[in-house]
Amino acid sequence: MRMAFYERRGRFVEKGKENKKDFYKSKIMELPRDIVVGHNVVFEVGKVCKRLNLRGKGLIVSDNNTKKIAGDTVEEILNDFKFDVDQIITEDATTQAIEEVKERIKENKSKFVLGVGGGRPIDVAKCSSHESHIPFLSIPTAASHDGIVSSQASIKTNKGRVSIAVQTPLAVIADTKIIASAPHKLLAAGCGDIISNSTAVMDWILARNLRNEYYSSYASALSEMIAKLLIENADSIKPNLEESAWLVAKALVSSGVAMSIAGSSRPASGSEHKFSHALDRIAVKPALHGEQCGIGTIMMTYLHGKDWLSIKEALTKIGAPTTAKELGVKDDEIIKALTQAHNIKPERYTILGNAGLAYKAAERLATITMVIGG
Repeated sequence: MRMAFYERRGRFVEKGKENKKDFYKSKIMELPRDIVVGHNVVFEVGKVCKRLNLRGKGLIVSDNNTKKIAGDTVEEILNDFKFDVDQIITEDATTQAIEEVKERIKENKSKFVLGVGGGRPIDVAKCSSHESHIPFLSIPTAASHDGIVSSQASIKTNKGRVSIAVQTPLAVIADTKIIASAPHKLLAAGCGDIISNSTAVMDWILARNLRNEYYSSYASALSEMIAKLLIENADSIKPNLEESAWLVAKALVSSGVAMSIAGSSRPASGSEHKFSHALDRIAVKPALHGEQCGIGTIMMTYLHGKDWLSIKEALTKIGAPTTAKELGVKDDEIIKALTQAHNIKPERYTILGNAGLAYKAAERLATITMVIGG
């Protein structure tokens, strides 16, 4: 018979026979072992792998563009450190791509996977390594969202894009020189994803108060602080500026850590993410995830009765879109996404409630916040 015990003041108590005064709460937090952020740190990949005592063959997952930007460099450095490394190209984060990478892992008998690129190669690397039960290292070439560190992956399926719980990276190597050279809209999208933490935390507090949902004050405080820091420093986020890449990369790492502490994406994903995922399904040509979350944050901040104008102003200073026109979607698509957003992850309670917004209410919200009609 299997019994659960909890340690209390040097003694063990059988589950079910605890004294009410005994404290037996427990929690598991999965965090990266190594986080390396800074100028030219991609060249540290060999040292990081050695420090982590990785053995055997490695597999690099990248796309055609990021292979040239960093994938080939990573392979060359690991070869210099006597690692046998192969590369596989994937252009989209789909279930088929995951299966192809898993098959290559099996064929090569790979012992660890490195995701080199933006969100898609990293998400595929996350899922394939998780399902193959081997470690994963994250090497982002852009700071477009907090997926570079989190234990969540966004995958395209026949039912649309879904969020999957996977493993946290064993290590993160974020080279700010590479990230700063990426298109500025990617960095701006990353800022939108970080700023969206503000409404995610408000939704979480609401769920705690109305649904008695588990709530981590530590994860919440960290997530909220990151969003506030970026809003206050919006003026310093500039194109091709490595200091900007440094600030955003550190914030994205911290956001991922907040999710690891919480044991879910709650501190970084709320009603604004529901809106973004709904827009993914509705829009003919959806925008970047972080861009959509930024606009979602403007509107959800209004619903919470908070200062939505400061969010809009910060995103404008950063160079992120704040209107449907700038986002490249139709006004009606914004309204429809607002009315359907509550259906995304219905178990996650937010300001949208269980019934969502009526069409006229959604139209009014988007108009007041100047997201549509411009």
